[in-house]
Amino acid sequence: MNASELLANTLSPDAALRTDAAQKLENASRENFPAYMLMLSAELGNESSLPHVRNAAGLALKNALTAKESARSEEYSNRWLAVPPETRSKIKHDSLLALGSSLKQVGTVAAQLVSAIATVELPNGQWPELVELLLSFMGQSNVNLRVATLQAIGFICESIDPSVLSQRSNEILTAVVHGARKDELSSEVQFAAITALKNSLDFVRDNFEREGERNYIMQVVCEATQNSSSVVQVAAFECLVSIMAYYYHYMGFYMEQALFGLTVLGMKHPDSNVAMQAVEFWSTVCDEEINLNKEALQASEYGETPELESKNFAKVALPELVPVLLTLMTRQEEDADEDEWNISMSASYCLGALSQAVQDPIVAAVMPFIESNIRSDDWHFREAAVMAFSCILDGPDPSLLNSLVNSAMPILIHMMTDSDLQVRDTVAWTLGKVCDVLVQTIQPDVHLQPLVVAFVNGLKASPRIAANCCWGLQNLAEGMGAYSELTMSTYYEGVIQALLGLTESANNEANYRTAAYECLATWVTNSSAETRSQIENLLHIILQRMEHLISVHNQILGMDDRNNWNDLQSNFCSVLISIIRKFSHEIKPNADRIMTLVLQLISLVGKVSTVLEDAFLVVGTLASSLEQDFAPYITAFLQFLFPALKAHEDSQLCTIAVGIIGDISRALGEKTKEYSAGFMQLLSENLQSNALNRDAKIPILECFGDIALAIGPAFEDYLDHTMNVLRQAGSITPNPMDYELQDYLSVLREGILEAYTGIISAFKGTEQVRLLQPHIQDILELVKAALLDEGHGEPVYGLAYGIVGDLAEIFGSQIKPLLLQDWVAAELKSRRCPPENKQTMRWAREMVKRATA
Repeated sequence: MNASELLANTLSPDAALRTDAAQKLENASRENFPAYMLMLSAELGNESSLPHVRNAAGLALKNALTAKESARSEEYSNRWLAVPPETRSKIKHDSLLALGSSLKQVGTVAAQLVSAIATVELPNGQWPELVELLLSFMGQSNVNLRVATLQAIGFICESIDPSVLSQRSNEILTAVVHGARKDELSSEVQFAAITALKNSLDFVRDNFEREGERNYIMQVVCEATQNSSSVVQVAAFECLVSIMAYYYHYMGFYMEQALFGLTVLGMKHPDSNVAMQAVEFWSTVCDEEINLNKEALQASEYGETPELESKNFAKVALPELVPVLLTLMTRQEEDADEDEWNISMSASYCLGALSQAVQDPIVAAVMPFIESNIRSDDWHFREAAVMAFSCILDGPDPSLLNSLVNSAMPILIHMMTDSDLQVRDTVAWTLGKVCDVLVQTIQPDVHLQPLVVAFVNGLKASPRIAANCCWGLQNLAEGMGAYSELTMSTYYEGVIQALLGLTESANNEANYRTAAYECLATWVTNSSAETRSQIENLLHIILQRMEHLISVHNQILGMDDRNNWNDLQSNFCSVLISIIRKFSHEIKPNADRIMTLVLQLISLVGKVSTVLEDAFLVVGTLASSLEQDFAPYITAFLQFLFPALKAHEDSQLCTIAVGIIGDISRALGEKTKEYSAGFMQLLSENLQSNALNRDAKIPILECFGDIALAIGPAFEDYLDHTMNVLRQAGSITPNPMDYELQDYLSVLREGILEAYTGIISAFKGTEQVRLLQPHIQDILELVKAALLDEGHGEPVYGLAYGIVGDLAEIFGSQIKPLLLQDWVAAELKSRRCPPENKQTMRWAREMVKRATA
């Protein structure tokens, strides 16, 4: 079978043909990679070959060069650079020729391939002539060639470190902007140029900081919003959205001169695609200003000045924006698919973001529309009025909304019986949102009973309304106890029965059955002592349903039945977890039955089902509740736990299994010694596995701390090995440009600090504490690195201060030189410390002071 036939078969609807073809291509790649790449290159450049085959060849070439995971990406790069130069030159030549293909889709695939090769070669000082070649193509008359060239330039700028092409950035920018000018005759070229500019905004940062160049870029993009082609207009507004996100702080002048008028006009465009991008521009403005307002608030708490300040564009534009957004919100589609974004949804999101950005002023701007349309004869206006009310709930001061909510609640509750389904859906959502963000405004003696009745009645409506009612009941149960002495116990029996009735449905359209089970779990979590009998009854119902479902497992026929069975078992597990947590140790009389069912479930579902993860979580919760009384179940459970720990290809399952070892260790305490050797061996093997995702390895480090804390000084047997592993993990130094690895390292350091905390606590106050002394310098080096890492999470403060304080208290003057390092004093006086960690910081400071006196 030749290459063309193989590539065609990879796209076949026949699964067997696809699998066979993919396997043969994979084998060819492994046997002779250069020959494999030349074969694909020949197919890509073959103008007589079928378009879909050429596309498949180009994508296969690109996929052989790029990968999302950094380790695999590096492997692919090295493999390509090992290909003989003459072979690489031929493939690069073919890819550049394919840019000018008469088939546009082939040109686009070729652009992706050129970018993939460039991303590997340019940082290594190879293919230096590429930029000059691409720029020369921009002077050709072949429109397809110019379009594909611009696409390639955009892809390269998006994926490569800007410093690699810094010396050619002006030429690249000139070529891109030249193609985007209003004088360009081809709208296809303009579209490609604007798209390339959007993809290269980070690449042209230096140019954007120079006023003259910035003015020219902004002029070209603003002119493109008025292009005769709506496709170019959409791209231009998309580019403005990205510019606002990247360069908000430069936008004051342009907002006054052009952007305000252009975007408001764009929002009124008859083409909804153009209008949505113009709306998206203002959503982005609001999102930026929301974040800037948060940063300003945080800075003021620490007595600092924020790096950037909000220019309040949204507040200035409020009078013009609100009427347009409200009008767009009345353009709902009769049978709108909730998963398909439309102009009404876009406007609603923008109004919500505007509410958060401007806060109190939004109320006066929107309320006249709500009051005028909440009782409109046209359902479009009624629904828009309700949605508008929902949108303003997030931003303003709750005290300003209190009277509005009180006035609106009777109207909204009554509208739960509206004649239009979409209005009822939005009303249910809005009432749920009131319960979520402003539950304190609900008057229990006035609103609670009719609100609960409305939600319960709504459970009998359409699946979407039922799901929203479940969400509302969930929020009500979570929030009411915090703001009112009145318990919800009066409603428990009726609500639980209504939810159980809903869960008996055979389908799960709009996820409403799952929403009902989630609601049941929440009502269990927030139940009071008066409802104990109802929760016990619910426990028995859930266990009976599990038993029945397990008994009919052999009757499952097709994939739909299998998915339905799995969904239900996951739902049962979620409710069980809530009940076990609520009953805590009092769950013991039911523990045998629960464990019997869960072990049966685990044995039935195999290793690939998410139900297995949920079942494991039930076991972990039960262990935490029973504590040492969980011991009788361990032997039976380990035969399932150990294989899960070895399932390195399933990182999620593996992570949950590691967490359960932590649960078991905390539950059994010193009795964990009986199992610790097996636990430590498997955990260590997992750390060494190349198949296990690196994110799954961080919980393993934390688990070392849990085991140490459980078995105390007996952890001596594992100490040196564990400390060596932690030291090696903490010594990773990422490339400053590898942001993904930097983020990972921040989380990794937090996990190591968790491990150190558990180990230090395990030895504290025992004779074996001396064994920690050789490791103190490594521990403090990690503490320093974690605190100096600007990307670290807030838990790092408490962990780091706790470790410094413990070491100072335990070892005192023995480690005085280490404690007198400048960074220790500086960090123990840090103004960045969150309020909840200040007491720990003061204690650590006192311990260090005593140790170094």
